[in-house]
Amino acid sequence: MKKTKYIFSILLLITFFLTACFNNANNSNDSNVTNPATHVNKPQVSVAFLKGPTGIGAVELMDSTDTSNDYTFEVSSAPDEVMAKLINGGVDIAALPTNVAAAVYNKSEQEVSVAAINTLGVLHLLERGDSIQSISDLQEKTIYATGQGSTPEYVLNYILQKNNINATVEYMTEHAELAAAFLAGNIDIALLPEPNATAVLLKDNSIRRVLDLTEEWNKTQTTNSLKASQLAMGCIVARKEFIENNPDAFENFLKEYQSSVHYVNSNVTEAAALVEKYGIMDSAAAAEKAIPNCNIVFISGEEMKQALTGFYNVLFQANPKSIGGVLPNEDFYYTK
Repeated sequence: MKKTKYIFSILLLITFFLTACFNNANNSNDSNVTNPATHVNKPQVSVAFLKGPTGIGAVELMDSTDTSNDYTFEVSSAPDEVMAKLINGGVDIAALPTNVAAAVYNKSEQEVSVAAINTLGVLHLLERGDSIQSISDLQEKTIYATGQGSTPEYVLNYILQKNNINATVEYMTEHAELAAAFLAGNIDIALLPEPNATAVLLKDNSIRRVLDLTEEWNKTQTTNSLKASQLAMGCIVARKEFIENNPDAFENFLKEYQSSVHYVNSNVTEAAALVEKYGIMDSAAAAEKAIPNCNIVFISGEEMKQALTGFYNVLFQANPKSIGGVLPNEDFYYTK
């Protein structure tokens, strides 16, 4: 009897031991199982946008939870800050003014490429009164503007010269300074960029928008848009190393960004709310008024290349330093 109890106890211990080992083995296997459908490794992509028009087109992408890449977005008010991060590898992709993009290309030893135009002209001529109906009415007038020594000056001079207009241009340092003088009634004609132009119009209904410099630029070009330059003021650039190492991720970004631009232009009210949400502009109400006048676009490929080549030629003729001293080479343009 004692022998039987002893054998039974041994068998019970062996059974307990084997059961414990089996359960531990099962638990160990379960902890190593991954579900491909829920643990997909997406490429990590860092993108920097600027406050204002060049960042507006990205807001739907920034808000999306279903993207091909794992994005990190930064929003900055300083082009120089974004420029530095692009050069030192702090970000992979950025939206920049087109002249700054060319300068980055030259300063970084040609280590970046431009892939798309994302903003055409944002410069608008405003007037208190109704004396200006066309560009010819600027003859012998005084225009107050900002941006002396930069793109706005060169664009305005180019359009005036193409139309044989003799006008006086007085420059102020800041957009806010010009807007304040305009609203105070100290000046009658002002050239302001968006969203500053819309902000002025919302505050004084005696002021009206009279000329869109993008339209005036287009009037100076040939009828074949592929051969003409365009007033391209914002663009998407990326580090060449990133493009070469992540070709699919970059192509997916461009597709998703293009879709975001389409959303913004087709859903202005909803997009304006996102513009405020992500700090691109301070007010959704102002953004809703400004977006239709910001010329948010997505132009890529050969059309992008031709448009920028002509535009850079104009800037180079005005001041080579405005684009970094040298016209970009062919390898600057990503046209795949």
